[in-house]
Amino acid sequence: MPGEQLVTIEGRRLRLTNLDKVLYPSTGTTKGEVIDYYSRIARMLLPHLAGRPVTRIRWPEGVDHPSFFAKDLERGAPDWVARRAIDHSGGAKDYPLVDGLPTLVYLAQVASLELHVPQWRFDEKGRRAHPDRLVLDLDPGQGTGLAECAQVARWARDILTGMGLGPVPVTSGSKGIHLYAPLDGAQTSEQVTAVAHELARAIEADHPDLVVSQMAKIQRGGKVFIDWSQNNGAKTTIAPYSLRGRDQPTVAAPRTWEELDDPELRHLLLDEVLERATRGDLLAALRPQPTASAPLAAYIAKRSASATPEPVPASPTADASAPAGRPRFVIQEHHASRLHWDFRLEHDGVLVSWAVPKGVPADSGRNALAVMTEDHPLEYAGFEGHIPRGEYGAGTVTIWDAGDYDLEKWRDDEVIVTVHGRPGGPLGTVRLALIRTGGIGEKSTWLLHRMKTDAAGRTQEALTPAEAVATVPASDVRTTRSPRPMLATGATPALARSAARRWGAWAEVKWDGIRALGVWDGTALRLWARSGTEITARYPELTAGDPGFGPEPVVLDGEIVALDAQGRPSFTRLQNRMHLTKPREIEREAQRTPVRWFPFDALGRGDSDLDDLPLRERRALLEQVCGSTIPQIVLPPVFDDVDDALAASAQFGLEGVVVKNPDSRYRRGARSDQWLKVKLTRMQEVVVGGIRPGRGGRTGAIGSLLVGIPSADGLQYAGRVGTGFGEAALARLEGMLQPLRTDENPFVGVPAADASDALWVRPEVVGEVEFGELTPAGILRHSRWRGLRPDKSPSDVVVEK
Repeated sequence: MPGEQLVTIEGRRLRLTNLDKVLYPSTGTTKGEVIDYYSRIARMLLPHLAGRPVTRIRWPEGVDHPSFFAKDLERGAPDWVARRAIDHSGGAKDYPLVDGLPTLVYLAQVASLELHVPQWRFDEKGRRAHPDRLVLDLDPGQGTGLAECAQVARWARDILTGMGLGPVPVTSGSKGIHLYAPLDGAQTSEQVTAVAHELARAIEADHPDLVVSQMAKIQRGGKVFIDWSQNNGAKTTIAPYSLRGRDQPTVAAPRTWEELDDPELRHLLLDEVLERATRGDLLAALRPQPTASAPLAAYIAKRSASATPEPVPASPTADASAPAGRPRFVIQEHHASRLHWDFRLEHDGVLVSWAVPKGVPADSGRNALAVMTEDHPLEYAGFEGHIPRGEYGAGTVTIWDAGDYDLEKWRDDEVIVTVHGRPGGPLGTVRLALIRTGGIGEKSTWLLHRMKTDAAGRTQEALTPAEAVATVPASDVRTTRSPRPMLATGATPALARSAARRWGAWAEVKWDGIRALGVWDGTALRLWARSGTEITARYPELTAGDPGFGPEPVVLDGEIVALDAQGRPSFTRLQNRMHLTKPREIEREAQRTPVRWFPFDALGRGDSDLDDLPLRERRALLEQVCGSTIPQIVLPPVFDDVDDALAASAQFGLEGVVVKNPDSRYRRGARSDQWLKVKLTRMQEVVVGGIRPGRGGRTGAIGSLLVGIPSADGLQYAGRVGTGFGEAALARLEGMLQPLRTDENPFVGVPAADASDALWVRPEVVGEVEFGELTPAGILRHSRWRGLRPDKSPSDVVVEK
């Protein structure tokens, strides 16, 4: 039958019919597209439906035909759809409980476009619990609209914030704005309704020209009605992220307060809400919080088992069958929107977890900030993988170290343990203390302190992973994080020529790619980016075979590049490869965008560290090693004349050259004036500090980026970048920058005109731009975005000379 599919969703079989049926004639939106929307937004929507009885409004023939309310679950509903009875005057009705994606898709299949829920949930015994949120429905009367609702919302925000409640606005998708604030569940529906009513009357008393709190519709003309009655236990409100049965497929969409300041504020359509989903749930504070009997409820609520490779248990209870023996610990390196380390300790059947932005302190003289996160299931101790973009915690997770621990103290405000890392790992045996400094539970802040002595009073000497790498032989580098590469200093051609006359000419091509350190252990080649992220799996054409380096371990420094149709390095093309982590995506893109690796230096061979050898000797060893049998690994040339190197780079459209002192030693992680980079094109690395919203075709997206360059006075403003973005680049930037939003302007010297509508972000993302000239005020003119530089941090950015 056309437009019909039999599908299996998370183990549930469901027949989808009439997928081509148009439910929104004005936009041509079909039932299949409605099902697709609810499937893709499920990770955001499901936590706000969980445990709540759902009342639906159905449009089986489309929004241009009559609709009907549905409380009782249809007789033909699958028996696996959870339901709960509620008594009514005409008898009990079985309401559906949307406990997962299969039920949500079923409701969409029967054209339940609108999903309405009360402000309370059922408790674990099936009883009606107290409301866990307060809602105000701001309904515009004739002659008013969203702009007036936004003003009333701001007045209500001031009062709610003063009450210790942090409200979040939702444009309802119909007419007005809903304002949600989380509650602790201590008050009854009647008590919350009374508070909401008094709040509405207070706002009306202060602003009688615009606000009304009475139910009578005759009084609402030219005013905004604050409907406080939605908190009544018998009332329901459209669920956040639900579609509306209007002329167009609008959505009840959570918004930021900055968006409410836009005089052109409007309701959002389903495709716009899906695009915004990469920013995370603005209503996360309303999601269910764990209880003592359900410590994993918060973990489960934030994840969709069908979308993330992380272990998602069926039950929110702790694992009572935890293995015997000493409890385990794990530290996972998490490359999410910001690199951090997750420190987890097995305790009471779960992994109690903290996010540590800077990692374990190097010594007892430093403390590290740690922020408690939700408890994780015990299975998470072995998790490594890539969490897809748009999912909670999106990014790559690897195990930095793991083992077991001895418990010395566990209190609500202090934990002391001695952890025993794996053999050859970066941590070893270390005594650590966690001391709570603020807050309670999830998001509470702690200090992670490295103790001077172990529990027996013996002194511990320990190094950071980076320090440890610098002292181990090359054959052991593979067991630790990669060393940091040596960096070049920018220079003019004249300065480079002068230096070459003093040193003796030595010039290499400056490849337009990303730095990659390679470690060959005699059997396999592994690659690390400059940031310390392992990228071996991203470039299988480089790492899958024998590179021909011989039986001895070696550590090499080089550059990964992607070539264009003319065989020239193209950083723009490389962007298609450098962010991929899924094997199928990598395999597919590798056919379209092949890469090369140009190793240009040798850091180790066998058990010998080569850092202190002069460059000319390291190059001789490199040439002995690099008789590569893989055509994608190429030993680049060395020029003995700077002008010849510049001429060759110009002729073939390359980025420039690097002039080096043949006697230079290799200084890991240091920027040295013994290596001078000369660029033929004008490019500058920049730090993103703000977004200017788009207009026209980019409405709702990034219009331009506000960028800067670090200086002694702070992040010096360097102008706007508004061109050079493809759709994929914009989507990637949206996903990276939205979690970094802040109210604080990070720049020094940003003009008022550029700051007027800016959305500030924490200055953590590095990119690269081309530009025409640098003004005396330090502003980049005619700048064009070239791409992200995830291999670099803001502290690496300097003014290119």
